Amino acid sequence: MNKRIAVDELRPGMRVVAIDRSWLVTPFLSHRLTIASREQVEQLKACGVQIVEIIADDAGEEEIRQDEHDRSAKEGGEAVSLGSAGDVTPEPASFDEELKTAKEVYRAAKAVIQGAMQDVRLGRAINMEAVDRVVSDMAESVLRNLDALTSLSRLKRFDEYTFYHSVNTSLLAMSLGRDLGFTKSELHQIGVGALLHDIGKTKIPNELLNKPGRFEPDEMELMKQHVLRGVEILSNLTGLAEAHAKPALEHHERVDGTGYPFGRSKDEISRFGLMASIVDIYDAITSDRCYHRGRPPHDALQYLYLLSLKGHLDAGLVQRFIRVVGVFPVGSLVELNTGEVAVVRRVHREAPLAPHVIIVKSASNVLLSKPIECDLREETKVSGRAIRAVTGPHDVGIDPSVYLDREPI
Repeated sequence: MNKRIAVDELRPGMRVVAIDRSWLVTPFLSHRLTIASREQVEQLKACGVQIVEIIADDAGEEEIRQDEHDRSAKEGGEAVSLGSAGDVTPEPASFDEELKTAKEVYRAAKAVIQGAMQDVRLGRAINMEAVDRVVSDMAESVLRNLDALTSLSRLKRFDEYTFYHSVNTSLLAMSLGRDLGFTKSELHQIGVGALLHDIGKTKIPNELLNKPGRFEPDEMELMKQHVLRGVEILSNLTGLAEAHAKPALEHHERVDGTGYPFGRSKDEISRFGLMASIVDIYDAITSDRCYHRGRPPHDALQYLYLLSLKGHLDAGLVQRFIRVVGVFPVGSLVELNTGEVAVVRRVHREAPLAPHVIIVKSASNVLLSKPIECDLREETKVSGRAIRAVTGPHDVGIDPSVYLDREPI
């Protein structure tokens, strides 16, 4: 049972589970923490926190030691297993509970990568404190609920592609890492590296980045330079360890050695690099660009699977990634066997072919004024309603975001 108290009433040993301000404005890496000192109370007060929610039956000392161990591991670079006895894993949250926080984190991440790219263009050092903070927030969200933040990877904007792509690549890489059992340290490393993986594009002319047609051979060679330019930036302006730079260095390498910049084969590519190549391709091909329309998510997964069969991508990681985002990822438009059209709102890991959907068109192809929520996991048993085919937004004239987002991101 939880209890709400004034921040001044906090004492060491109390476990805080909620505050009356966004955790994004506090200096704490964890969204739930055990108070270990009066200094932490003063930090909360300095951020404008007045009311906190605590666990009423505080145990105290063991939680303090656990929290200090976790913080020490974070600062010292020790790998803490997600399931180890000394690890403090955030309490699980439902999809709907986490989605609101996930949206706030997504907005913050987009602002951070915009600021980082602007800093690089102006020759300034990247604000790594902001990067670390927002990646930690993303990791916490993924640990509480694997699907909420992952579902936001459907967010795209043509005019801000680079920023959305950077955030989506990062959150998808962390979601895949979570499914693979990564340590918190590893989640943070791949999250930071993936968020900054395209930082080298700040050194490529905008007219080339936004060219509507196919690149000429010399233009392609110039475009490829963004990889090494990015690694150079990360090395000179951030001081990050080598592991953080792997997504930037290797996201265009391919398992069969056909990638760039070094044509490395599978055994020469880090695990971070193998993962980054998958999530980078997925988000890129599902986005509208000046030279192509984005593919429906389901089609994009089929394409990734085909690339893995051809030996370009790691087959095992592709299969794990498909499990993470779902056979019908959130935001997919599907036709039901009733003739209705629906938007996938949530995936069910235990029933991947029967997601939770929002029916937006009737069987007679009429747009519904009041869309119908429908959990196919249960509905299939009752009425036999099921997914028959996948379609695309441009084919049926429907923007899934209209039904999935109540406020812009």
